[in-house]
Amino acid sequence: MQEIIYGVQPVREALKSGRPIDCVLVAEGAASSGIGAVRKLCRELNIPVKQSDGKKLDLLCEGGRHQGIAATVAAAQYATVDALFARAEERSEPPFFVICAGLEDPRNLGAVARTAEAAGAHGIIIPERRGVGLTAAVAKTAAGALEYIPVARVKNVAACMEELKERGVWLYGADMDGQPYDKTDYGGSVGLVIGAEGKGLGQLIKSRCDFLVSLPMRGKIQSLNASVAAGILLYEITGHRPEESQ
Repeated sequence: MQEIIYGVQPVREALKSGRPIDCVLVAEGAASSGIGAVRKLCRELNIPVKQSDGKKLDLLCEGGRHQGIAATVAAAQYATVDALFARAEERSEPPFFVICAGLEDPRNLGAVARTAEAAGAHGIIIPERRGVGLTAAVAKTAAGALEYIPVARVKNVAACMEELKERGVWLYGADMDGQPYDKTDYGGSVGLVIGAEGKGLGQLIKSRCDFLVSLPMRGKIQSLNASVAAGILLYEITGHRPEESQ
C-alpha cells in the first residue's frame, strides 16, 4: 500500500532526506510558517504540492494529527530514461515506449501500465508535475504490472521527447486530427504519446511528435477514454514489430 507521512516536521525531514516523495498534500486554508517552509522546499526539489479537503486529509491520515499537511510516498521506485533504453537493448529489440503527457486519473495510468506491459513495451515516461505519479491507486489498477515495466519520471516531457528523437525513437501522438492509426507504419523504435484526459495533446507536445494518429469515431461520442485509446494503439504497434518483440 501507499505510505502516508503526515505532520510538518515528519514531512520536512522526509523531503530533506531525499526520500522518494510522490506529492505533498496541504489542507485548504492551512498556512502556518512550517507549511510555508515545506512548500518552499517542495519548489526547490520540484515535488508537486496539491490542495486537499481537510476531511479527506483526516481520512487519509486515519485520524492522526496531520497539522494540515501530508506526503505520499510512491508505490514503486522510478527508473531513468537510460534504464528504459537498456531494457530494450537487453532484449535485442528496438525501443518501444509510452509517453503519458499529463494523465491525471490514476486508474488511467494504471490501465496504461498494465496494457503496455502486456504489449511488450520497454517502459513508460511520465512528467514530474501536472500528472499523476505512482500512487497506490495506480498500482492497484496496474494489477502487478509495475513489478515488470519500469516508469521514468522526467522534469520536462517536451525536452525528453527531443532526447528520444535524437536517440532514434519515432514519436506517434494520439490525436483526433491525425492520420488513420491502422494505415500508419510503426516500424523501428517507437514512442507512443498519450495526452491528458479531456484535453488531449497540448500544442507543444503535439509539435514534438513525428506523426499524429487517430482512431475512427463513427458513433455520437467524439473521443475515447485515454487508457482505452492507448490500448488499441499499443496493440496496433505491437503488430508491426518483429516477432521476437511480441
